Amino acid sequence: MERLLITGASGFVGTHLSRYFLSKGVHVTGLGTSSNHPFTEEFDNFVWISADTTKKGDWQDQVPMADAIVNLAGQSIFKRWTDKYKQAIYDSRIHTTRNLVAAMAENKPVTLLSTSAVGIYGDGKETLLTEDAPPGSDFLARVCIEWEAQARKAKSTGATVHIMRFGVVLGDGGALSVMSPAFKWFAGGPLGGGRHWFPWIHIQDLVRAADFLIENAAVSGTYNLVGPEPVRQRDFAKSLGRALHRPAVVPAPGFMVKLVMGELGASLLNSQKAYPKGLEDLGFSFEHKSVEAALKAIFGAPADK
Repeated sequence: MERLLITGASGFVGTHLSRYFLSKGVHVTGLGTSSNHPFTEEFDNFVWISADTTKKGDWQDQVPMADAIVNLAGQSIFKRWTDKYKQAIYDSRIHTTRNLVAAMAENKPVTLLSTSAVGIYGDGKETLLTEDAPPGSDFLARVCIEWEAQARKAKSTGATVHIMRFGVVLGDGGALSVMSPAFKWFAGGPLGGGRHWFPWIHIQDLVRAADFLIENAAVSGTYNLVGPEPVRQRDFAKSLGRALHRPAVVPAPGFMVKLVMGELGASLLNSQKAYPKGLEDLGFSFEHKSVEAALKAIFGAPADK
C-alpha cells in the first residue's frame, strides 16, 4: 500500500492511525472539518484537506487515488442526545460513508475499512457477542446498521470492505479523557450496578488490527475490535482507579445516569460482552490482552501499597 485516505483523521483514533502509517512511509491524505492539522508540518508524506464530508465536494477527487481507505468520520456520541444532535450523529456517519462510496473508482483493487461500533448489538446482557450476533434496536444500533449497510455498498465497485466494530478505545485521550477526571478527584466508580459488560480495546491494538486487516484479509468481513478478555464495568472502574492511584468507590446509580445523560446514559448502561472472534480466526495477536495491562501501558504501573 502506497496511498491511504483517512476520514476523521484529526480525531483521537484518526491521529494515532495517521502517525502509525506515516511512520511506515505510507502517503496519507487526511480529511476532516478542522482548518488544519499539525502533521502537515511534521510529515512530508501527509496532506490535509479540510472539508465537510457529509456533503459532496472536491474532497471526493481524492478517493479514487487511494489504495486503502479508513472511514472514521462521525460526531462524538459523548454529548447529550437532543433530537438535533442525534441527527448530527446520524448524518456525520451515514452521509459521509455514502459520499465516500459514491466517489470510489469501479474495478480498482482498494480496501475500505469502515468504522462501526459494538453498540450495534444493543443490550446483549450476558450473551457472548461475536460478529454474527443479531443487532439491537436502540438508536445507536439503528445508526450502526445503516452505517454498515452504506459501507458494504462499496463491494459493488470491486472493493474489499472490512467493517470495524469498535469497543471503547483506551489511550492517551479519547474516552479516558472523559472518564479519568472524576477518579482523579476521588469521585470515580462504577456506572449503575456495574455488572454490565464493558467492551474495550487499547489504541495500539486497534491501529495494529487496522494494518493487519489491510495486509492480511483479502475477503470482505466484519470484525469486533475489542480486547480478548471481556470485563464488567465495575471491574474496569476498579482497574482504572488502581491505574490512577485512586479508589473506585463512588458509584453512579443507574437512575441518576439516565436522569443526567438521558438517552446517552441509557446506552452507557447497555451490556456488551463483545469478543474479537473474527480477528482471532485470522490469527491476529493482541499486545494488550487484559484491561489491567492496557491501563498499565497508558498510565504506568500502580503505586506500591
